[in-house]
Amino acid sequence: MAGRDRRGSGSAARTPRETTEADPRKPGSSIDPAGPDDGPESADDRRRRRAQFLRELNEAKELRDRVQPRRARAARMRQQMRMRTFRW
Repeated sequence: MAGRDRRGSGSAARTPRETTEADPRKPGSSIDPAGPDDGPESADDRRRRRAQFLRELNEAKELRDRVQPRRARAARMRQQMRMRTFRW
């Protein structure tokens, strides 16, 4: 695999949702992250953000498994071994 960069370029693999969504890290974005003056967040907001995070995490894992099948298989084998040796 000489001559190929395995890390990728980062911006080339963006989905349309990622490019149109406002980035909360940028100062001029339309999404305003919870600041110190917002007060306590509701449990619904926290659950909604957590669900969104878990959806994106699973999506990223599935993408990684599709792009790197050998590494994904090795990770599955390690997880199975971990579960076999776990003592209750």
